[in-house]
Amino acid sequence: MTFRTLVLAAVATTTLGAAARAADRSMDAGSPRVQSRGDSPAPTDGDFVVRDFRFGTGETLPSLNLHYRTLGTPRRDASGVVRNAVLILHGTGGTGAGFLSRTYGGELFGAGQLLDATRYFIILPDGIGHGKSSKPSDGLHARFPKYTYDDMVRSQHLLLTEGLKVNHLRLVMGTSMGAMHCWVWGEMYPDFADGLVPLASVPTQIAGRNRIMRTMIMDSITKDPAWMNGDYKEQPHQGLVGAINLLMMMTSSPLQWHKSGPARDAADKWYEDQIASRVASTDANDMLYQYNASREYDPSPNLEKITTHLLAINSADDVVNPPELGLMEKLIPRVKHGKYILIPTSDQTRGHGTHSLPLVWGKYLQDFMRSLEPAGTQN
Repeated sequence: MTFRTLVLAAVATTTLGAAARAADRSMDAGSPRVQSRGDSPAPTDGDFVVRDFRFGTGETLPSLNLHYRTLGTPRRDASGVVRNAVLILHGTGGTGAGFLSRTYGGELFGAGQLLDATRYFIILPDGIGHGKSSKPSDGLHARFPKYTYDDMVRSQHLLLTEGLKVNHLRLVMGTSMGAMHCWVWGEMYPDFADGLVPLASVPTQIAGRNRIMRTMIMDSITKDPAWMNGDYKEQPHQGLVGAINLLMMMTSSPLQWHKSGPARDAADKWYEDQIASRVASTDANDMLYQYNASREYDPSPNLEKITTHLLAINSADDVVNPPELGLMEKLIPRVKHGKYILIPTSDQTRGHGTHSLPLVWGKYLQDFMRSLEPAGTQN
């Protein structure tokens, strides 16, 4: 019996002061603008431990560690509601630290930028199974609870409300997996955020080529004899290489790959370097769990529950969410305050990775932030 069969069987038996409102208007409608690389406050790292966290499978973890980093300071209105918090959620295999890069945080968090960290309280968590949060490679290996996206979102909510004492979000943003979490947030906690911005996602179950590629990634790992049911002493190299090959194709952009390897030898060297660096930084069990976590994702039956404003952004060269399927056009009308932007393929887009390039989609975020009603007045 394969790892995935075991997981599915287990599941079957149990599944981004009083004057704050005026300040909020100026934050969203006034000076913030798309500009490059302003200085931002240094991030503060922290950990919040959830005791006896119960997963959707019925499994529990006595101590679930949730790592995070924050920039800025929370601001509360006269009734104690936080009005300037922004939660940004990373993709599969990533961490919150990735948003501190020059091309992401350097374009958003600096002085005068859209999410100026002197005005907003920015929260960048590591999801369950990722980064410095609890994950299989910490020691439980394949005995780690089989978490899902719902579990990850519930833990994020606990981090905010019990760990950081944040009782409201101005915005939830997410990339790829984090974008899918945005849809889950909108349904699970419909009144918690003023706005949702999922980047590179579709709000329906993962099927077709997307599901098959994920299955191929998982099978590549579990069918390598060196995986040893998750109790390997050394990483299952062949299984990892196969999985990473699939991942690279999922997130590829033909135009940008050709720039990286414009001639035969250059392409071979680029690929060799990519495999070496990715294998060295990847744990097989962690990767396996990360992709298996999407198995129950399907916001489509409950899209009408999303009542907050939502801006979904995809790019036309995204292999993971190909626009020719027409899924977004069918689903977005069911979101009361939903809007969908499809960015055309260009020299600036990077396939699926376009989700992490504010220079490409920042103008749409700017318009969205300006359109949000003052905090506390939405219905």
